[in-house]
Amino acid sequence: MRASDVAVMIDHTLLKPEATEDDVKALIDEAARLGTFSVCVSPNQLPVNVPAGLKVATVCGFPSGAHASTVKAAEAADSVSKGADEVDMVVNLKLVKEGNWHAVHGDIKAVKDACGDVLLKVIIESAALTDEEIVKCCECAEAAGAEYVKTSTGFHPAGGASAHAVKLMRETVGDRLGVKASGGIRDAAAAQEMIAAGASRLGLSSSAKVLEGLEK
Repeated sequence: MRASDVAVMIDHTLLKPEATEDDVKALIDEAARLGTFSVCVSPNQLPVNVPAGLKVATVCGFPSGAHASTVKAAEAADSVSKGADEVDMVVNLKLVKEGNWHAVHGDIKAVKDACGDVLLKVIIESAALTDEEIVKCCECAEAAGAEYVKTSTGFHPAGGASAHAVKLMRETVGDRLGVKASGGIRDAAAAQEMIAAGASRLGLSSSAKVLEGLEK
């Protein structure tokens, strides 16, 4: 794959809690230079100024997902009011592990309702889930109106994205939703593996290194 083709699939990401305003400005400059789809920053960094054509994504209920749905919804609404074009929320893993799918759906729908027309991605922490739980999370996300499912926060000790999880997520949502692979994708080979498995978006903090490994 060509670097330019992959660049437009990347959410260029900086979610370290200690990131400063200068760090975010550097992230935006690099994203513009690389031609990525968006930058993804923490809610406390919003609003940010970006060049025309560069989208702004943020996270919600991050990184644990163990927040009340009302809190997640309020956070999402605040981010939207500050210019976020996309919101990446973390599911409530307690509810997932308990098999309380009605509540999982309700948690996602509360955030989607708060987002309105703003695109919502649902982070399921696939490395911490069984295949059955991955499928059910994807089904809940679709039923609740989300536009994307996403593998990982990159902060969970169970790990990040895997080609197996991406493939299963793509098989579950078909072409109706996007699939974002994130967490531990640090070189061109890993990025291409995720795309081949069905990823339509990549969450990367090592975007420059990944793109350097591809044809210009």
